[in-house]
Amino acid sequence: MRLHEYEAARVFESVGIKVPKHKVVQTPEEALEAAEEIGYPLVLKAQVLVGGRGLAGGVKIASDPEELKTLSGKMTGSEIKGVPVDKIMVTEKANISDELYVAVTVDGYSGRPVVIASTEGGVNIEETARKTPEKIVSVHVDPQFGFYPFQARRLLRRLGLSERLLLSCADVLVRLYKVFSQLEGIIVEINPLAVLENGDLCAVDAVLEVDNSALKRIEYPLPNFLERIDNPLERRGRRIGVTYVDLDGDIGLISSGAGLGMASMDIIGQKLRPANFLETGGGITEELLYKCMELIMRKEKLRGLFINIYGGINPIHEGAKGVVRYIKEHGVTIPIVAKALGNHQEETWETLESGGVHVITDVATEKAVARLVELVEANE
Repeated sequence: MRLHEYEAARVFESVGIKVPKHKVVQTPEEALEAAEEIGYPLVLKAQVLVGGRGLAGGVKIASDPEELKTLSGKMTGSEIKGVPVDKIMVTEKANISDELYVAVTVDGYSGRPVVIASTEGGVNIEETARKTPEKIVSVHVDPQFGFYPFQARRLLRRLGLSERLLLSCADVLVRLYKVFSQLEGIIVEINPLAVLENGDLCAVDAVLEVDNSALKRIEYPLPNFLERIDNPLERRGRRIGVTYVDLDGDIGLISSGAGLGMASMDIIGQKLRPANFLETGGGITEELLYKCMELIMRKEKLRGLFINIYGGINPIHEGAKGVVRYIKEHGVTIPIVAKALGNHQEETWETLESGGVHVITDVATEKAVARLVELVEANE
């Protein structure tokens, strides 16, 4: 889950990282009230969870009340890359003399946390890595040991910072790693970390993304993850405990594993267009499959449904009962093809067929999808 900038700034401030004075507003009137406390000039930042916000018109500077009212009025209710702007972060405009980049993320190769710093703040770090990689330094961290000030100082000396700046930046890095560690971070980033005219450091931008799978054990009060999911079907999928991704096609899919689901999507996509990705994870129960059917059938203009499940330790015959119960209760008429193999498979086939499901007993998913294509075309 990625936090909005104002939420990330609140977290940074809680661990002692300085952030600009700011207010979150939703109307031009609220923006004018905030300006009375913050003062001019100030910066308006659209609170949307998309990249490239500034280039898309999501960051503006206002120098007086009239300009603030005009800019905030245009920004409120607008869209940035298709995402509506509901909130604006109004911040003081910092007096910046220099800009740094600092971040903590997970190295995809080693699986370990990596602390990154650069003298090229305020620009795309990938661009810096491509053009001037010598301006970026990094160090991997053993999560069991942690990240300490001496490690931060050793890292930053490679950038040639002045002693005062080195000590201040090292302090920020240690605090940033604390956020990363305590909140199960995927990435924690400040770009830029501004060096103010008085020599202080200030996080004038804040990025924080935490691991969705770890939300239950994070003690810090975070926003409700479900409220961040704009798509109502994806939000419902999260509530019932399945992984659901909404797509643009018209062939529904229920699978019992991520790999099985992705392979099924690829095969469906050769002749048809998948309407979704859904994987149940473990524990195929009657109630879960009933809820999966309920979720899938909420999608408009479905032409067919493919069920691809495998039972290892978990028996699959109970799940079949949930599928059939939904079909009979709601009078489902679109073609449904199922490939169900494994624990209690014969009983599963019998149950599914009693509900009008076309069962494919072959191990090849291609054959099951080919049958679905035939049925969909014949049904039109």
